Amino acid sequence: MPSTKDILDKYSHKLESEINTYGDDSVEYTKFKQETIRIPNRYERWAKLLGNIIKIKIAEKDRYKIQKQLETAHLDITPSEAVTFSIISLLGIFFLTILSAISIYLIVSPDKLGNIVSFIFLGVIVSLFVFYYTYTLPKRYANAWRLQASAEMVPAILYTVIYMKHTSNMERAIHFTSDHLEGPLALDFKKVFYDVEIGKFHTIKQSLDAYLESWAEYAPEFIESFHLIESSLFESSESRRTQILEKALQVILDGVYEKMLKYSREIRSPMTNIYMLGIILPTLALALLPLASTLLGEIIKWYHVMIIFNILIPFLVFYMVGEVLLKRPGGYGESQILELNPNYYKFKSKKHWINAAIIALPLLLIGLLPFLFQFQAFTSLLNIKSDYFFAEIGIPYLKEVKLFDFKVIGGKTSGPFSPFAVILSLFIPLSIAVFFSSAYKRKTKSLIQSREDTKLLEEEFTNSMFQLANRLGDGVPAEIAFSYVAESTRSQKTHEFFSLVNQNIQQGGMSLERAIFDAKRGAITFFPSSLISTSMKILVESAKKGLQVAARSLLSISDYIKNIDKINQRLKDLLSEIISDMKSNMVFLAPLLAGIVVGLAAMITSILNKLQTFQQEISGSSNGLSFIEFMRDFFQVDKMIPPYFVQSSIGLYIIEIVFILTAALVTLESGRDLLKEKYELSRNLTKSLTLYIITAFISILALTILANVALGSLGG
Repeated sequence: MPSTKDILDKYSHKLESEINTYGDDSVEYTKFKQETIRIPNRYERWAKLLGNIIKIKIAEKDRYKIQKQLETAHLDITPSEAVTFSIISLLGIFFLTILSAISIYLIVSPDKLGNIVSFIFLGVIVSLFVFYYTYTLPKRYANAWRLQASAEMVPAILYTVIYMKHTSNMERAIHFTSDHLEGPLALDFKKVFYDVEIGKFHTIKQSLDAYLESWAEYAPEFIESFHLIESSLFESSESRRTQILEKALQVILDGVYEKMLKYSREIRSPMTNIYMLGIILPTLALALLPLASTLLGEIIKWYHVMIIFNILIPFLVFYMVGEVLLKRPGGYGESQILELNPNYYKFKSKKHWINAAIIALPLLLIGLLPFLFQFQAFTSLLNIKSDYFFAEIGIPYLKEVKLFDFKVIGGKTSGPFSPFAVILSLFIPLSIAVFFSSAYKRKTKSLIQSREDTKLLEEEFTNSMFQLANRLGDGVPAEIAFSYVAESTRSQKTHEFFSLVNQNIQQGGMSLERAIFDAKRGAITFFPSSLISTSMKILVESAKKGLQVAARSLLSISDYIKNIDKINQRLKDLLSEIISDMKSNMVFLAPLLAGIVVGLAAMITSILNKLQTFQQEISGSSNGLSFIEFMRDFFQVDKMIPPYFVQSSIGLYIIEIVFILTAALVTLESGRDLLKEKYELSRNLTKSLTLYIITAFISILALTILANVALGSLGG
């Protein structure tokens, strides 16, 4: 006869296999996960596709590290698939480079083996950077998830503490917190709750402790705060229990502040290095390229400059910035979820890109005019020549200078070299900047305004909650207290909210809960604020236990929000110096320096062109000509990189730097905040490119005129 234990074991295993307790999630959780989580589908799709074709075995140490990152980022791929994607990306670009080099060698320039070798070298470097980028994608996705989730840590502790103050029940507190958080942390808290429901853990404490282990290295203050909350369950004294709960919130606030204080000190030197190595040195190096290209005998071509300064160096800056951001502690930043904004459809709309392209395309065509004039079909259609002297278009001052100045030597065309062509090239970075700036401005304008209005409303609401709590504390029923607060807030934004609640109660005959949360006429429908919504839900919940409980809950929320605001202001002060320095460098010093460099490149080309003209005019007529001939032969204009391409490279580089540093500064200040990033990007692109275009235009004109005046006596 089987024993009782054998029977229990048999049927417990059978039951587990039928309901798959430890395997699949519950239907509710699966549905929630599908609706809420944001997954980089393209990366997952490619990784799974390539991972199914080729299986790569990786070391156990690397597998464990990558698996941890994938789990943190909630990516549904295996470490092997992630590594396979990286290796195939590396090999794909490498073989594409080899095939392109062979094609160029056989079809275009079989006599230029040195250029082919340099092209392959640059391609190998690009492939290595792509490998690094794809290999570290799980790490960066995990970091982005942590930043977004950790921004909700303080609100999570706040909601849990507030609920535990009037109802000492951990299960209901966790459920309440998960319902009122909006981002990734809400998903994690629901998972904690569902793990108990499906039987993976027997108690909410076991499930919560298991989850908190994932934050052990990243946010120990978060764990300590929850342990304090758990310990309050064992306190018999009400005053002692309240004191422990208040201590829990203070612990996480102090922990976040201390970590950000340390971080603000540590990143000063790396951010300075990024500015010097990523902006100053490359820009100064570009100033020397026109002369260096002539000295090196055409070894450096314009496309080399484009690859180095618009691909390789931005990758280096991106890597350095990424290393700084990976060390950013969590617990501080913007916690609002962009996808939940009622105007999110405007941010996702594609028509902004179409409108921006309509504006930017004419500017791009203006920048490409020097090359359009070289197409015979274009000139024949308009019945014009491919180039003109300034004298032919009525400008006698530079009568011997061509508009575009393409040079044909030995059947090979190079250029354009004229100052006017350099000025036209300014429209290339301008068109790109206008495209992104106008698109992002249209995408974010209404959303950022809505966010600012909401923040202003929430600031006033904190004080209004204090008044409402006092009325409730005096024994005034909640339904009547709203009318008193509405009367006392007539000159404030919150007046509309309280008066609408009062109107629904008095005239609509609604209950307090319906007056606030009714789907059609509820006041919260017209005031989409997570703070107001959560505060009112706490009010409704606590009012069921008495007016004094409701009053204490609202007072606690008001006090804690004020404390959080103070901490946030202190943290902004810590980062303000670094952020303001980098922003001024990005939107002022870098464009200013780059514009002057463009003017110097145009001046150098103009001087060498002038020397060539003098040599042709007075060849053999003067002994003093020997020096001019020497300079003309030593610095051959047709072998140098045209300033047209130098300017284009600098302009594009400034745009790339603005993209990289804007994302970095927003992440430093606010954590992962896509809305603010795009909004600031629009503003910074407008400021930096406007200054760059103006400075470059003035520099080109002033230095070119100065060079012609200084050399004028030689032609006299």
